[in-house]
Amino acid sequence: MANWCSNTIVFEGNPEAITGIQELFQAMKNKEESEEQGQLPEFVPNDNGGYFFNIYWNEGDEGIFQYETKWSPNIEIVQKIAEYYQVDFVQDYEEISNLVYGRATFSNKLLMDIYLEDEDFEQYHYDEETDIYHFEGEEHESDSEILETLLERKIVNINSF
Repeated sequence: MANWCSNTIVFEGNPEAITGIQELFQAMKNKEESEEQGQLPEFVPNDNGGYFFNIYWNEGDEGIFQYETKWSPNIEIVQKIAEYYQVDFVQDYEEISNLVYGRATFSNKLLMDIYLEDEDFEQYHYDEETDIYHFEGEEHESDSEILETLLERKIVNINSF
C-alpha cells in the first residue's frame, strides 16, 4: 500500500486559462469518483504515474486545488498542465513518514523545486514521552510549524543567491 503525499497547488495566469484548469480538475474529479482510480489529464501520457487522487477544493476557490499522490509529488505532471494552459503555479507537498516536504514553483517557464533534506529533519527532535517537538530551544505540539520554518529559510537562502 502506498504512502499518500498531500499536495496543494495554486495556478496563476489569465482568467480564461484558470477557468479551463478548473474544468479540467472537475472532470478528473468526476472521472475518479466514477472509476474509483487516480486520474491524469487526457493530454498527459500515463507512462510514469503521477496520478491525482482525492481531488478537492474549497467552494469559491479558483485555481487552488488539494489532492493526493502516491509516495511523492507529481511535479512533472503539474508542469505539463501549466505549460498546456500557459500559466504558473506553486505546489506545496508533504509525505512526512518518508521525509518528503517541499515547494515547487513554476514561473516564467522555469521550475524550481525546494525541499527539505535529511539534515533539515535532523534539526528538531520529537520526545515520545511528552509528545512534544523540540526545535531551537522551544517546544512545539506539532512539527508542521517547524517544517514550514525550515522550508521558508531554505527558500530565502536559495533566492538570495
